Amino acid sequence: MKRKIELLAPGGDIDSIKAAIVAGADAIYCGLSKFNARNRAVNINFEDLNGILNLAHRNNCKIFLTLNIIMVESEIPALISLLNRLINTSIDGVIIQDLGLFYLLSRYFKGLKIHASTQLTTHNEGQIHFLSTLGATQINLSRELNIHEIKALSLIAHKKDILIEVFVHGSYCISFSGICYISSVLGGNSGNRGRCSQPCRDRYVFTSEGKSYPLNLKDNSAYFDLKELSDAGVDSLKIEGRIKKFDYVYTVVNTWRKQLQSFYNQNRLNNNNSDLYKVFNRDFSNAFLMGDINKDMFIDNPRDHSIKHLAEVNNYSTNEAMEKDQEKLYEEKEEIKTTAQNIINQLSIAKTPLMISVSGECDSPLKVTVKSPYTSFTVLSEIDLLKVDTHALNYKMVLKRFKAINDTEYYIKHLELDGLQGDLFIPFKELTSIKKRILFLLNDAKENIGPIALPVLKKKDLLKIKPALSVLISSLKDVPECKKSPAVIYFQLPNCFKHKLSELIDLFKKDKELLPWFPSVLIGEDYRAAVELLHQVQPKLIVTNNTGIAYEACDKGIPWIAGPYLNIVNSYSLICLKENFNCYGAFISNEISRNQIKQINSPRDFKLYYSIYHPIVMMTSRQCLFHPVTGCEKAVVNEQCIQECEKIASITNLKDVNLYIEKSEGNYHTIYNEINFLNTDIVTDMPDTFSSIFIDLRDIKTETKIEMDKASIITLFENLLNGNPDSQNELLQIINPSTNAQYEKGI
Repeated sequence: MKRKIELLAPGGDIDSIKAAIVAGADAIYCGLSKFNARNRAVNINFEDLNGILNLAHRNNCKIFLTLNIIMVESEIPALISLLNRLINTSIDGVIIQDLGLFYLLSRYFKGLKIHASTQLTTHNEGQIHFLSTLGATQINLSRELNIHEIKALSLIAHKKDILIEVFVHGSYCISFSGICYISSVLGGNSGNRGRCSQPCRDRYVFTSEGKSYPLNLKDNSAYFDLKELSDAGVDSLKIEGRIKKFDYVYTVVNTWRKQLQSFYNQNRLNNNNSDLYKVFNRDFSNAFLMGDINKDMFIDNPRDHSIKHLAEVNNYSTNEAMEKDQEKLYEEKEEIKTTAQNIINQLSIAKTPLMISVSGECDSPLKVTVKSPYTSFTVLSEIDLLKVDTHALNYKMVLKRFKAINDTEYYIKHLELDGLQGDLFIPFKELTSIKKRILFLLNDAKENIGPIALPVLKKKDLLKIKPALSVLISSLKDVPECKKSPAVIYFQLPNCFKHKLSELIDLFKKDKELLPWFPSVLIGEDYRAAVELLHQVQPKLIVTNNTGIAYEACDKGIPWIAGPYLNIVNSYSLICLKENFNCYGAFISNEISRNQIKQINSPRDFKLYYSIYHPIVMMTSRQCLFHPVTGCEKAVVNEQCIQECEKIASITNLKDVNLYIEKSEGNYHTIYNEINFLNTDIVTDMPDTFSSIFIDLRDIKTETKIEMDKASIITLFENLLNGNPDSQNELLQIINPSTNAQYEKGI
């Protein structure tokens, strides 16, 4: 018998959750109105959650709650309040991104199973070890991985008793998730906060390659790749779509369920995916999964492809025939919607009613019998009832002590004391004990946990020192110039450097003052090359934006700094990194504001870093972004493209903002903002906060111009840190134009 694979469905609202259940989902992921990465979905209220859990569990379906955003410091009290309620539900797991939340769950809320969100950009084995250390039991891998890369990671994960989850249907993101800032920068709507406004789907000025939607990808569908996914050890098939309607969810889940059943029962796959084209789609591609990253993944229209697909399949000879079939499709869509609506209308998320009978006589235990449509049991008091003249048990007293039951999946529909003799007494604490035992039995023998209050974090110590200056470069020609100053120099490693490993090892061995800066994405052999570089060089300090390298540095005893793309925005993330991975220090995210930064408290003996000047990364993509912009003679992205291609281009949105696309040797494609980030205010705003102020002097083309050589620029920044009153104005004049909008607005 084949290994069963979980079918994991989206639930953006109650109707979608019901639709997923009746269509055959094994599990559903859904979000509350706060703390989840689909702010545009309707989402659900906590008051509905227990009823949803009740309905799902009666239908052998799990519910995973998405808390998958980064949390700023001011939100921690509300988060703890939510977790104190959530821990006493029957939720099957929580999906998270924030490292601080990992820390809080693993330390204070151990009863909640932790699933690692796609926002963590998990794509190498070191990241599996990192997330295992933090208590993850299921990990959603990056969408960009191919089947061989998935299989390798599944083997590692299964040795750690971690389940692997893969997106198999729905929207493709053109950027690696979690390190996409385009919506945040352009509109102040951070994708790491669930507010992505999807500017990748927007219309842009017509490109030279004749495209109006140059960042728009077809939808993902691995419908015909189920055997390969099973062979690769995938445990959960995830359907994207929490902002889709119930009819979409019903159709897609139902279609995938039939495919799974055919695979299990008949050892074959259905070869007809026409039902998937009857609901919203942008056409389909499985190119990432197949390792065939090609220009056909793009589609120059972000709207529903259903009608166009119909025309492509039938190749109509007359308009009349085409219009007839289109009308039929519209009718089918309405029929799907009506069918799904009729089915889900029969389902209720009402809580399960309880009939509670209280009985007893003097010198005998109090007897409480609980009945529901699905179970019944009796609980006896541990002490006997006593005869009294006053304070005798009555309906109001019992109901008051049992009222917490109404905060669960159940509610007290009827409470009767007919079998209880008059003028009897039992201590209130014994009634409370009985209530706890009732909750224990109702909640699958899971103890009710009292509220947790976090210890107050002590205000961080003032450094009372001038922060050092650190500089990032990526060209060896910049080394002599930068060394004219006392600044710490970091050297940017590319995403793909396995072919230059020996050369890079020699570089860092010869120049011990040059420190490695590791990128966010390191896949397969390139990750292993990065680990080998650590092993051979044993640098005195590194910066890494990749948690896999963080794990390896900790394991090898190499001091490491968490980079700016690890999205650190709260004190508990810092504590998490220090206590679990012996982290030396961390960059605070440039997404958050002045006031949000000020609220963060760093652990003792822990360094804080901040990037004061840099070109703003909007996204990093494994896809070739030149195909729809300037064109490319190669239809498929191959090894040679990644290692050798060097190009730049730009696209312009309809608000006349330019975005700069860069492909450098050994790197994936990156989009940069029109102008660079420059925030001189933070030096005076927070004079005793940061150990180091960082500037990025790599040669990235944007509209920001610097009318000065790098050595002189470094001197100006040093003057700023030394308190020179003129340096701030000089920098703003010489580095122009620039922005610090994120620092002002935050997330």
